[in-house]
Amino acid sequence: MKTTVGLWIDHRKAVIAIVSAEGEETKEIRSNVEKQPGRFAGVRSTTSYEPQQVQADDSHEREFTGHLNQYYAEVIAAIRDAESILIFGPGEAKGELKKRLERDKLGAHIIAVETIDKMTDRQIAAKVREYFHEHDPAIGSRSNPQHSAAADPNRDRRDS
Repeated sequence: MKTTVGLWIDHRKAVIAIVSAEGEETKEIRSNVEKQPGRFAGVRSTTSYEPQQVQADDSHEREFTGHLNQYYAEVIAAIRDAESILIFGPGEAKGELKKRLERDKLGAHIIAVETIDKMTDRQIAAKVREYFHEHDPAIGSRSNPQHSAAADPNRDRRDS
């Protein structure tokens, strides 16, 4: 069974749209990564003891990288069996994930990497459906039963 995956990703969450002959499924994985813990909206405090409230940058960077590594590992585990992977998103996460997939010998499954701003889960699923329908009509037609019926002109004669 051919399975294709569309993946919208940033450092905070990944939305995975899995499209196969049986239909489609959407999953969401959250990273729980905070870029500036102890700071409100990333704004530095004006109090004199602020450095004592926030971790040192190198310690914070190690923690941030550790969280991202766990997050990417979870995303890769969810898409490992896909034959074709479309990666898109707004920032650096898509490139970082692409490097991880290549390192894990899954780079050949990546068919495209695109920069796209924020999208709702429905928009993500629609984009994946449209992309794979254009590039592999067999998947698009099987995942949409109305399209399948229209593609078979003999269906009405057999059912009568």
